[in-house]
Amino acid sequence: MSTLLQVEGIECRYDQLVITQDISFSLNQGDICCLLGPSGCGKTTLLRTIAGFDPVYAGNIKLNGDVISAPNTQVQPEERRIGMVFQDYALFPHLTIGENIAFGLRKLAKRVQQERVMEMLDLVSMRELVDRYPHELSGGQQQRVALARALAPRPQMILLDEPFSNLDFELRKHLGLEVRRILKSLDISGVLVTHDQTEAFAMADYVGVLNQGHLQQWDTPYNLYHEPRNRFVANFVGQGYFIPGTLSGHDSVNTEIGTISGNRAYPWDDGTKVDVLLRPDDIVECSNGTIRAIVEQSTFAGSSILYRLRLPSGQIVESLFNSHAEYRVGDEVKIQVKADHLILFKQHDQDIAESIV
Repeated sequence: MSTLLQVEGIECRYDQLVITQDISFSLNQGDICCLLGPSGCGKTTLLRTIAGFDPVYAGNIKLNGDVISAPNTQVQPEERRIGMVFQDYALFPHLTIGENIAFGLRKLAKRVQQERVMEMLDLVSMRELVDRYPHELSGGQQQRVALARALAPRPQMILLDEPFSNLDFELRKHLGLEVRRILKSLDISGVLVTHDQTEAFAMADYVGVLNQGHLQQWDTPYNLYHEPRNRFVANFVGQGYFIPGTLSGHDSVNTEIGTISGNRAYPWDDGTKVDVLLRPDDIVECSNGTIRAIVEQSTFAGSSILYRLRLPSGQIVESLFNSHAEYRVGDEVKIQVKADHLILFKQHDQDIAESIV
């Protein structure tokens, strides 16, 4: 599989304000990645820099091995063969859907334009709406048109800037999967910007977690959840609570709910004080368990219920129970730990760059 996009040590600034620093990652042809992080972390600036709207202060960006952005090089956006889907769709209100999609095809013959427009409308299942205007469409339909317009010139890559943020939850989830299917069917790479980790995990092959302008981890969704590189990633991705423990061997730790062993060894000495990350799926209901906890809060989620539990020490953990097992606030439940992935950090070390490997 060939490398399509290479981002190498780039720094982005607005005037003298540093927005992103020393960002590096690569993306293969046909892969979809997501830039994930809280507001103000630099993800949209990074996307705009890849698109060519903003310059780089240091480092470079390569597309198919050619430098398209560097301190002394700036290939114009329209020459990069990169499509862009904006948060607000940016459709032309005075043009029909067909005319919107054809807007970037003006250099082609009319017949070719018409064929391409219908091809794109078929791709997004909207052929019958070719003569409608944007204001006559729903938000989801407008988003499909924006995608079709971006795909019509047959770009090498598509950039999507929080494209589903204006839609309701169910439509957002459905469209995210639909966009992934379309991009995969065309073997087109995509870079998505979002602050919604559910969206990122559903769409992306790789996710880059950003915070304060730094790339914290570039990895698969599975590894981000089960093998977070530092505390920020551990806290930002997924749910869970830290409980204190003491290392007893390189791959086990003693805690108030017993000794927890996992899938990885840590280089620290026995007796090292650590914090153990426990996800809701690490704590399970057990009728004959020896660990007792009090229900503090419950959130019904259909097939399961997320319980917030207080241990005897006052420490909080969360657990997903089958929804048939219904408990009320104040009830006592018996639980046990089933943690296959051991995620530890030294206590009192809050450095966002702290590695756990």
